[in-house]
Amino acid sequence: MSGIHVLVVDDSALVRQAFTQLLSRNFTVDTAADPIIAERKMAKQRPSVIVLDLQMPRVDGMTFLRQIMRRDPIPVVICSAAAARGSDTAMRALEEGAVDVMLKPSIGVRDFIAESAVQLIDTITAAAQARVGRKPSMPVTERFSADVVIAAATRAISVDAPRVIAVGASTGGTEALRTMIEALPPDAPGMVVVQHMPEGFTAAFAKRLNETARVDVKEAAYGDGVIPGRVLIAPGSHHLLLRRSGNRYYVQVTGGPLVSRHRPSVDVLFRSVAQAAGANAVGVILTGMGDDGAEGMLEMRQAGARTIAQDEATSVIFGMPKEAIARGAVSDVLPLQEIAPAILRSLTQTRVSALHTRSV
Repeated sequence: MSGIHVLVVDDSALVRQAFTQLLSRNFTVDTAADPIIAERKMAKQRPSVIVLDLQMPRVDGMTFLRQIMRRDPIPVVICSAAAARGSDTAMRALEEGAVDVMLKPSIGVRDFIAESAVQLIDTITAAAQARVGRKPSMPVTERFSADVVIAAATRAISVDAPRVIAVGASTGGTEALRTMIEALPPDAPGMVVVQHMPEGFTAAFAKRLNETARVDVKEAAYGDGVIPGRVLIAPGSHHLLLRRSGNRYYVQVTGGPLVSRHRPSVDVLFRSVAQAAGANAVGVILTGMGDDGAEGMLEMRQAGARTIAQDEATSVIFGMPKEAIARGAVSDVLPLQEIAPAILRSLTQTRVSALHTRSV
């Protein structure tokens, strides 16, 4: 027994029973049919993690989530059929403070829970380690313009080798990516991203980012070009690879087995970036549990890329960055708010160095 106490809040007796049977092998499990009952149980014993449905009587799950985050932040994993009908609902739950979101089918719930046992246990274990609550206070910084880091004369000169940014994230990554991507200028180098998310959520995530960012953000499709001012998000349940044809990068979206327990896998993306871009890339590993991305980032660094890990203080879970650091894969460890300007400075320095080499 792990010592993790899980409270399942769901109005379906079948769901509560199925969760109890599955999770009690690894955790202490309690259940509640609605948020009002849940609050009474929470007053007696504070849970480590709450598994929460969104559609319930008396108090809906989103309202309860907001109450939890406002009064006493506890890691919450949303498991709801409501998210399947509208992925925007899942995105709102993450923005309100949920650690993770899982789709729950309207029928065949017991089979789903049994088939998703490893994923559920991993998700709850990760959630128990998450630091949740109000977003950490960060210095207010300007949204960066390319002119801040690239001299106009330098920016006007074309260098043969294109630049690319590769990013991997998991638990807590949606908000970390938002912070980083919203700081990028419109002409930032092309970016490819793996965020561990279920199929169907990534399109909504990309759409919401696109509404607030100054770069174009979209869910990746096979053959999409990796070009300045564009961010491509790996589709859920598909691996994303960087490919190069002459002086052009594009992406390959494919199936295949789970790698490092994930599909999409950060390791798959980073290894492909090491092979396709080498020293013309910057790799970034953000908050998340586990070690996905650590080996791939090491390959990127060995190929000459600059590699950056989010620091522990600003990570919801310091698992993935910590593993990458431990393997010697990381050249810089930075707070979240410093990563975007560091990327731009790094690529500027690489460009200036290349220009100098060509001029001598």
